[in-house]
Amino acid sequence: MSLRDQLESSGSWLFRHRSYLPLLALPIFAVCLLSSEYLKERHRPYEFWQLACLAVSFAGLALRIMIVGRAPKGTSGRNTKEQVANTLTTTGVYSLVRHPLYVGNYLIVLGFILLFQVWWLVLVMSCLYALYYERIMLAEEAFLRQRFGQSFEEWAAATPVFIPRLKGWKPSPVPFSWRTVMQREYNAFFLIIGVFFLLNLLGLCIAQKPRDLDNGWFVVLIAGFLIFAVLRSLKKRTRLLHVEGR
Repeated sequence: MSLRDQLESSGSWLFRHRSYLPLLALPIFAVCLLSSEYLKERHRPYEFWQLACLAVSFAGLALRIMIVGRAPKGTSGRNTKEQVANTLTTTGVYSLVRHPLYVGNYLIVLGFILLFQVWWLVLVMSCLYALYYERIMLAEEAFLRQRFGQSFEEWAAATPVFIPRLKGWKPSPVPFSWRTVMQREYNAFFLIIGVFFLLNLLGLCIAQKPRDLDNGWFVVLIAGFLIFAVLRSLKKRTRLLHVEGR
Protein backbone atom coordinates (compact mmCIF):
# COMPACT_ATOMS: atom_id res chain seq x y z
CA MET A 1 0.00 0.00 0.00
CA SER A 2 1.39 3.41 -0.97
CA LEU A 3 1.97 6.10 1.64
CA ARG A 4 -0.93 8.12 0.23
CA ASP A 5 -3.25 5.12 0.47
CA GLN A 6 -2.11 4.49 4.05
CA LEU A 7 -2.80 8.10 5.01
CA GLU A 8 -6.23 7.99 3.39
CA SER A 9 -7.02 4.68 5.08
CA SER A 10 -6.02 5.98 8.51
CA GLY A 11 -8.00 9.16 7.81
CA SER A 12 -11.12 7.10 7.08
CA TRP A 13 -10.62 5.19 10.34
CA LEU A 14 -10.21 8.45 12.29
CA PHE A 15 -13.30 9.85 10.55
CA ARG A 16 -15.42 6.92 11.75
CA HIS A 17 -14.20 7.32 15.33
CA ARG A 18 -13.90 11.11 15.48
CA SER A 19 -16.63 11.41 18.11
CA TYR A 20 -14.65 9.47 20.71
CA LEU A 21 -10.90 9.58 19.96
CA PRO A 22 -10.50 13.23 21.11
CA LEU A 23 -11.29 11.97 24.62
CA LEU A 24 -7.76 10.54 24.66
CA ALA A 25 -6.54 14.10 25.16
CA LEU A 26 -8.29 14.36 28.54
CA PRO A 27 -5.13 13.44 30.52
CA ILE A 28 -3.40 16.50 29.06
CA PHE A 29 -6.26 18.71 30.25
CA ALA A 30 -6.12 17.04 33.65
CA VAL A 31 -2.44 17.91 34.05
CA CYS A 32 -3.18 21.53 33.15
CA LEU A 33 -6.13 21.64 35.51
CA LEU A 34 -3.96 20.51 38.39
CA SER A 35 -1.13 22.90 37.57
CA SER A 36 -2.99 26.01 36.42
CA GLU A 37 -3.28 28.48 39.28
CA TYR A 38 -5.34 30.84 37.18
CA LEU A 39 -8.36 28.52 37.12
CA LYS A 40 -8.40 28.55 40.91
CA GLU A 41 -8.51 32.34 41.21
CA ARG A 42 -11.64 34.45 41.22
CA HIS A 43 -11.23 38.13 40.45
CA ARG A 44 -12.54 40.55 37.84
CA PRO A 45 -9.78 40.10 35.22
CA TYR A 46 -10.42 36.36 35.37
CA GLU A 47 -14.14 36.88 34.76
CA PHE A 48 -13.39 38.98 31.67
CA TRP A 49 -10.96 36.33 30.41
CA GLN A 50 -13.54 33.64 31.00
CA LEU A 51 -16.11 35.53 28.93
CA ALA A 52 -13.55 36.07 26.16
CA CYS A 53 -12.82 32.32 26.04
CA LEU A 54 -16.54 31.58 25.99
CA ALA A 55 -16.91 34.02 23.08
CA VAL A 56 -14.21 32.16 21.12
CA SER A 57 -16.06 28.85 21.55
CA PHE A 58 -19.39 30.39 20.58
CA ALA A 59 -17.72 31.95 17.54
CA GLY A 60 -16.90 28.40 16.47
CA LEU A 61 -20.52 27.40 17.05
CA ALA A 62 -21.68 30.44 15.06
CA LEU A 63 -19.52 29.32 12.13
CA ARG A 64 -21.01 25.85 12.32
CA ILE A 65 -24.50 27.39 12.37
CA MET A 66 -23.72 29.40 9.22
CA ILE A 67 -22.77 26.16 7.46
CA VAL A 68 -25.38 23.77 8.81
CA GLY A 69 -28.22 26.26 8.31
CA ARG A 70 -27.64 26.19 4.55
CA ALA A 71 -26.52 22.58 4.17
CA PRO A 72 -28.53 20.50 1.70
CA LYS A 73 -29.40 16.90 2.48
CA GLY A 74 -26.43 14.56 2.41
CA THR A 75 -23.79 17.12 3.38
CA SER A 76 -22.35 18.53 6.63
CA GLY A 77 -23.95 15.75 8.63
CA ARG A 78 -22.85 13.73 11.64
CA ASN A 79 -22.42 10.51 9.69
CA THR A 80 -19.64 8.34 11.08
CA LYS A 81 -19.79 5.09 9.10
CA GLU A 82 -18.74 6.44 5.69
CA GLN A 83 -18.23 9.59 3.66
CA VAL A 84 -21.41 11.17 2.30
CA ALA A 85 -21.72 13.94 -0.28
CA ASN A 86 -24.66 14.10 -2.63
CA THR A 87 -23.46 17.44 -3.98
CA LEU A 88 -20.20 19.39 -3.96
CA THR A 89 -20.79 22.54 -1.92
CA THR A 90 -18.63 25.42 -3.18
CA THR A 91 -20.70 28.44 -2.12
CA GLY A 92 -21.26 30.25 1.17
CA VAL A 93 -18.48 29.57 3.68
CA TYR A 94 -17.19 26.83 1.38
CA SER A 95 -16.22 29.50 -1.14
CA LEU A 96 -13.67 30.79 1.40
CA VAL A 97 -12.31 27.56 2.92
CA ARG A 98 -12.61 23.86 2.08
CA HIS A 99 -13.16 22.53 5.62
CA PRO A 100 -15.08 25.22 7.54
CA LEU A 101 -16.73 22.79 9.96
CA TYR A 102 -13.31 21.78 11.26
CA VAL A 103 -12.37 25.44 11.58
CA GLY A 104 -15.49 25.89 13.72
CA ASN A 105 -14.59 22.83 15.79
CA TYR A 106 -11.09 24.20 16.35
CA LEU A 107 -12.45 27.51 17.62
CA ILE A 108 -14.75 25.67 20.05
CA VAL A 109 -11.82 23.65 21.41
CA LEU A 110 -9.56 26.73 21.42
CA GLY A 111 -11.98 28.48 23.79
CA PHE A 112 -11.62 25.59 26.23
CA ILE A 113 -7.83 25.59 25.91
CA LEU A 114 -7.38 29.34 26.37
CA LEU A 115 -9.25 29.20 29.68
CA PHE A 116 -6.24 27.48 31.27
CA GLN A 117 -3.78 30.24 30.27
CA VAL A 118 -1.08 27.63 29.71
CA TRP A 119 0.86 28.57 26.57
CA TRP A 120 2.22 25.09 25.86
CA LEU A 121 -1.29 23.60 26.00
CA VAL A 122 -2.37 25.84 23.11
CA LEU A 123 0.69 24.75 21.12
CA VAL A 124 0.38 21.03 21.90
CA MET A 125 -3.37 20.79 21.33
CA SER A 126 -3.18 22.82 18.10
CA CYS A 127 -0.50 20.46 16.78
CA LEU A 128 -2.49 17.39 17.80
CA TYR A 129 -5.61 18.85 16.20
CA ALA A 130 -3.71 19.52 12.97
CA LEU A 131 -2.23 16.01 12.84
CA TYR A 132 -5.56 14.40 13.68
CA TYR A 133 -7.77 16.29 11.24
CA GLU A 134 -5.17 16.44 8.46
CA ARG A 135 -5.68 12.71 7.92
CA ILE A 136 -9.47 13.08 8.04
CA MET A 137 -9.40 15.95 5.55
CA LEU A 138 -7.14 13.93 3.25
CA ALA A 139 -9.61 11.02 3.29
CA GLU A 140 -12.56 13.34 2.70
CA GLU A 141 -10.87 15.03 -0.23
CA ALA A 142 -9.94 11.67 -1.76
CA PHE A 143 -13.62 10.75 -1.64
CA LEU A 144 -14.69 14.08 -3.15
CA ARG A 145 -12.03 13.84 -5.88
CA GLN A 146 -13.26 10.41 -6.87
CA ARG A 147 -16.92 11.45 -6.81
CA PHE A 148 -16.78 14.89 -8.43
CA GLY A 149 -13.58 14.79 -10.45
CA GLN A 150 -12.68 17.99 -12.26
CA SER A 151 -15.28 20.07 -10.38
CA PHE A 152 -13.52 19.23 -7.12
CA GLU A 153 -10.07 19.90 -8.58
CA GLU A 154 -11.08 23.38 -9.77
CA TRP A 155 -12.65 24.27 -6.41
CA ALA A 156 -9.69 22.88 -4.44
CA ALA A 157 -7.20 24.80 -6.57
CA ALA A 158 -8.92 28.10 -5.76
CA THR A 159 -9.92 27.51 -2.12
CA PRO A 160 -7.64 27.19 0.96
CA VAL A 161 -7.78 24.02 3.07
CA PHE A 162 -8.16 25.44 6.58
CA ILE A 163 -7.28 29.14 6.89
CA PRO A 164 -10.10 31.09 5.17
CA ARG A 165 -9.30 33.60 2.48
CA LEU A 166 -10.73 37.11 2.80
CA LYS A 167 -12.20 37.47 -0.69
CA GLY A 168 -14.13 35.48 -3.25
CA TRP A 169 -17.38 35.04 -1.30
CA LYS A 170 -20.11 33.31 -3.32
CA PRO A 171 -23.62 33.45 -1.81
CA SER A 172 -25.28 30.10 -1.18
CA PRO A 173 -28.43 29.36 -3.21
CA VAL A 174 -29.80 27.29 -0.31
CA PRO A 175 -32.06 29.29 2.07
CA PHE A 176 -31.02 29.42 5.73
CA SER A 177 -33.06 27.20 8.07
CA TRP A 178 -33.11 27.69 11.83
CA ARG A 179 -35.04 24.45 12.19
CA THR A 180 -32.13 22.56 10.63
CA VAL A 181 -29.72 24.32 12.98
CA MET A 182 -31.81 23.46 16.04
CA GLN A 183 -32.07 19.86 14.87
CA ARG A 184 -28.33 19.39 14.42
CA GLU A 185 -26.43 21.77 16.69
CA TYR A 186 -28.04 21.41 20.13
CA ASN A 187 -25.31 18.97 21.14
CA ALA A 188 -22.51 21.45 20.38
CA PHE A 189 -24.43 24.21 22.15
CA PHE A 190 -24.79 22.26 25.38
CA LEU A 191 -21.24 20.87 25.11
CA ILE A 192 -19.80 24.40 25.28
CA ILE A 193 -21.90 25.35 28.30
CA GLY A 194 -21.23 22.05 30.06
CA VAL A 195 -17.46 22.12 29.55
CA PHE A 196 -17.07 25.70 30.80
CA PHE A 197 -19.22 24.92 33.83
CA LEU A 198 -17.26 21.75 34.58
CA LEU A 199 -13.84 23.40 34.18
CA ASN A 200 -14.82 26.19 36.56
CA LEU A 201 -16.23 23.76 39.11
CA LEU A 202 -13.22 21.44 38.94
CA GLY A 203 -10.81 24.34 39.32
CA LEU A 204 -12.60 25.50 42.45
CA CYS A 205 -12.78 21.97 43.84
CA ILE A 206 -9.03 21.60 43.42
CA ALA A 207 -8.64 24.91 45.25
CA GLN A 208 -11.09 23.59 47.86
CA LYS A 209 -13.47 26.47 47.18
CA PRO A 210 -16.44 24.83 45.38
CA ARG A 211 -18.91 27.20 47.05
CA ASP A 212 -17.26 30.16 45.30
CA LEU A 213 -18.76 29.15 41.94
CA ASP A 214 -20.92 31.98 40.62
CA ASN A 215 -24.63 31.15 40.85
CA GLY A 216 -25.00 32.52 37.34
CA TRP A 217 -23.24 29.44 36.02
CA PHE A 218 -25.88 27.19 37.56
CA VAL A 219 -28.57 29.27 35.86
CA VAL A 220 -26.77 29.03 32.52
CA LEU A 221 -26.26 25.28 32.91
CA ILE A 222 -29.90 24.62 33.79
CA ALA A 223 -31.17 26.86 30.97
CA GLY A 224 -28.78 25.19 28.52
CA PHE A 225 -29.89 21.74 29.60
CA LEU A 226 -33.56 22.63 29.21
CA ILE A 227 -32.93 23.94 25.70
CA PHE A 228 -30.94 20.79 24.91
CA ALA A 229 -33.66 18.50 26.30
CA VAL A 230 -36.48 20.29 24.44
CA LEU A 231 -34.66 20.28 21.08
CA ARG A 232 -33.60 16.66 21.47
CA SER A 233 -37.16 15.65 22.31
CA LEU A 234 -38.54 17.58 19.32
CA LYS A 235 -36.01 15.90 17.04
CA LYS A 236 -36.60 12.37 18.34
CA ARG A 237 -40.36 12.47 18.92
CA THR A 238 -41.78 14.92 16.36
CA ARG A 239 -41.19 16.28 12.87
CA LEU A 240 -41.39 19.94 13.87
CA LEU A 241 -37.68 20.44 13.14
CA HIS A 242 -37.73 18.47 9.91
CA VAL A 243 -37.13 20.47 6.75
CA GLU A 244 -37.76 18.82 3.40
CA GLY A 245 -34.59 18.36 1.40
CA ARG A 246 -32.30 18.88 4.43
